[in-house]
Amino acid sequence: MNRTAFAALAAASLLAAAPSFAAEALDQQAAAPDVAGRAGATAVEDVVVTANRSAQPIERVGASVAVLTQAAIEARQTTAVAELLAQTPGVSYSRNGGVGAANSLYIRGAEGHHTVVLIDGVKLNDPSSTQGGFNFGNLLVGDAARIEVLRGAQSTLWGSQAIGGVVNIVTTEPTDAFQGGLDAEAGARGTTYFRGGVGGANERLSWRLAASRYATDGFSAYATGTEDDGYDNTGLSGRLNLKITDAVSLDLRSVWSSGRADFDAWNGDSRDYGKTQELVAYAGLNIDLLDGRFRNRIGYAHTDTDRRNFNPDNKIQPLTFDSEGQNRRWEYQGAFAVAETLNTTFGVEHEKSEMKARSLGDWNPNADYGRGEAELNSVYGQVQWTVLDGLTLTGGLRYDDHAQYGDNLLGQVAAAWALNDGATVLRASWGQGFRAPGLYELYSEYGSLDLQPEEAESWEIGVEQRLFDRAVVSATYFQRDSDNEINYANCLPGDAHPICSQPYGGYYQNIQKAETKGVELIGRLDVTERLHLNANYTWTDAKNAVGDHEGKRLRLRPEHMGNLAADYDWAFGLKTGLSVRYVGETFNDLANAVKVDAFTLVDLLASYPIDDNLEVYGRIENAFDEDYQTVLGYGTAGRGVFGGVRVRF
Repeated sequence: MNRTAFAALAAASLLAAAPSFAAEALDQQAAAPDVAGRAGATAVEDVVVTANRSAQPIERVGASVAVLTQAAIEARQTTAVAELLAQTPGVSYSRNGGVGAANSLYIRGAEGHHTVVLIDGVKLNDPSSTQGGFNFGNLLVGDAARIEVLRGAQSTLWGSQAIGGVVNIVTTEPTDAFQGGLDAEAGARGTTYFRGGVGGANERLSWRLAASRYATDGFSAYATGTEDDGYDNTGLSGRLNLKITDAVSLDLRSVWSSGRADFDAWNGDSRDYGKTQELVAYAGLNIDLLDGRFRNRIGYAHTDTDRRNFNPDNKIQPLTFDSEGQNRRWEYQGAFAVAETLNTTFGVEHEKSEMKARSLGDWNPNADYGRGEAELNSVYGQVQWTVLDGLTLTGGLRYDDHAQYGDNLLGQVAAAWALNDGATVLRASWGQGFRAPGLYELYSEYGSLDLQPEEAESWEIGVEQRLFDRAVVSATYFQRDSDNEINYANCLPGDAHPICSQPYGGYYQNIQKAETKGVELIGRLDVTERLHLNANYTWTDAKNAVGDHEGKRLRLRPEHMGNLAADYDWAFGLKTGLSVRYVGETFNDLANAVKVDAFTLVDLLASYPIDDNLEVYGRIENAFDEDYQTVLGYGTAGRGVFGGVRVRF
């Protein structure tokens, strides 16, 4: 299926504001938790959280946000979060092999390190990674109950790195005195995935413990390799909320994972492998005053990422890469309802990041660590005002005081106007982005202390229209301009950087200015009570705007991509689904000389409830065995059949 045909198919199927598996709303039966994961004070339908750091009806949100509910996550049966997010508008990814391999996520064509990733509101981005971004390779669905994807520059509320957008993963919170569940599946390439959790809640205490184990024999990370590169991951999570008084509660949460991934050398099979451990911990005190009108949270968040790569064939030093990144954040956030139509959100943050990293091996078995640290103090505030019935205006400012890069002030404004009893919603937003150079970019052997901060400005305008209570369509135009973007570049003759004395020297430099614009079309049609059609299509024109590659498309960014889904609920309980994902051609290099071909993937899905507590399910991934790549030279999965059971009690 070529890109023109798919674009036409997606446009013809524009029948909803979002696919059912990525609906831009919370489950209508549940109250929305706030960013820290607490149950919100609002239990209205169609609520989102991440856009304003507090629960808001979606018709009051001016930014673009997609929410995957727990039901939607289960319906798609996707195990890797990056693959799940790629089914939402404006999101693509590249991966150097199978699940567990290095994986970058691109929102609206922004760089992978321009996305802030959160679990229950705690940032996951790794200070020791090459550009301080988050590697989605180790992120599995696990105990996720909801995922929100906020598109566009969001640095005002979410700080440095939120130039492309924000991904917030909310783990499951118990609602009954005692409840639990277990999912178990197995399938192609020796893959098994077990995950389960138990918890309970009463008037004063809620708690949950969860665990998961994923393992696969995999396939060759090198596209034409012959040996399999496997992956395994063990995850644990826990959360506890103690209501000390009617107005004061204590939050404790933690998520831990440990993964081992085999990978290949750049030019063929090898026995290299890597180990990654990640820890997220949060403690917070919540204080509600004035009958809940004034909500306060004081919290401490800690993340720790350890990564080590090995080559068993090295005779002297099998350890080839060793890094650790830590982030510690103290924060206060307040939300005050001045009036029914006027709400404010404000906060203070202190963040300290540290990293150490080194590359070593037989050629340099005792390499020294590159070490660095940074401190950032921030103050932010936002006002949301429903000026008149249906029209909500939002404006915010953020002030950052960076230890190395001084003061910075950012702004953001948005508007949402619901007309015709909510049948029509107009949205518009404008925001600035700011990202200080990452610690690896500054202090590793490839770093440079001469780097300047990256800056961005983005805006969007869109419309959503409900039709005959059976269909919804939406269209959004977006644009983003980024300056001083940091990329790795080779040394030029006469360059004095120390690494330029090596044969293949290169280091991080401010070499890129990017201009991005695009259109997102989203739709849903309930053909009957049993048949539902969903689609989204994104056109993204992401180009370099300076230097030798001016006018060239950014590396690995598809110009055209889209998703189509058809779901049918049979009268006897069986549910079946068809998912189609199209990704247009990309370029593997900045000069646009090497193409990565377009591809289309088709998945077939089915599930059947045995009773209220037991469900069986199965899927065929890549049903037509498409031969494709997301990064040239790296392998991808062929056809695979998987089946499993879900038990709830």
